[in-house]
Amino acid sequence: MSRVCVFFGTGFEEIEGLTVVDILRRQGIETDMVSVMGDKVVMGSHQIPVVTDKLIGEVDFNTVDMLVLPGGLAGTKNLEACDRLMEQVDAFVEEGKAVCAICAAPSILGHRGHLKGKRAIAYPGFEEQLTGAEVIYEPAVRDGNIITGRGMGCSIEFALKIVEYLADKEAAQAMAKKIVYGE
Repeated sequence: MSRVCVFFGTGFEEIEGLTVVDILRRQGIETDMVSVMGDKVVMGSHQIPVVTDKLIGEVDFNTVDMLVLPGGLAGTKNLEACDRLMEQVDAFVEEGKAVCAICAAPSILGHRGHLKGKRAIAYPGFEEQLTGAEVIYEPAVRDGNIITGRGMGCSIEFALKIVEYLADKEAAQAMAKKIVYGE
């Protein structure tokens, strides 16, 4: 069974983080909400406090199959400022393990050189930070082990793209039907 960690930094976009957690848990995928802030309670960009499951220091990354980085400008900056998380992002990409980012967060992958030759998307205005990527204007884009999403309004598409990666297309379609998405 797959295990996913969704990372939360102060100022994260609530819908982007929580939609992924919700849909993956509905799918039966073990999903941990992980704070990079030294406190399990993390404040979102719209002043919604969220209680995470773990602090980053409590994660055994050897048991994790996928990292997910929600956006939000301040949240993205806090994720990128977390050295431990950035070490893991680099290691996961290098090992061919899945890394997903939405909204402003794909800029982190661009800054670290992980999008060279890959198709990707980010929040409008962040495209130039996707260094080396072929920018694809779709709600969510998968290229190999990297999944990127455009923004808050694309959170369900992004989460379903993750389900498709971890399970299969039929599972993603069944989940879309179950949550009455796109009908």
